[in-house]
Amino acid sequence: MTTIPLIIGLILATAVLIGYVIVMIGMRQDDRRMCLAEPPPSHAAGLARRVTGCHVRGGGSTRAQTASTPPARAARTDHAVWHGSR
Repeated sequence: MTTIPLIIGLILATAVLIGYVIVMIGMRQDDRRMCLAEPPPSHAAGLARRVTGCHVRGGGSTRAQTASTPPARAARTDHAVWHGSR
């Protein structure tokens, strides 16, 4: 009866170790390129980006999206509003 929890623990520990190794391989592959705006070079690198939170949603470059959006309107900084108009 005590061998079943031990076997389950070993299986879970092996799965976690394999996942850790895959993420480490992906991080090393992505680290060589030094560019997160491009698609990942492999599935391991894509998994590493997803796990660490360094992925780009939508699969596109963020530079092109920010360049095409118009600038936000600035807040009014007229001092007459704060001190009363004369």
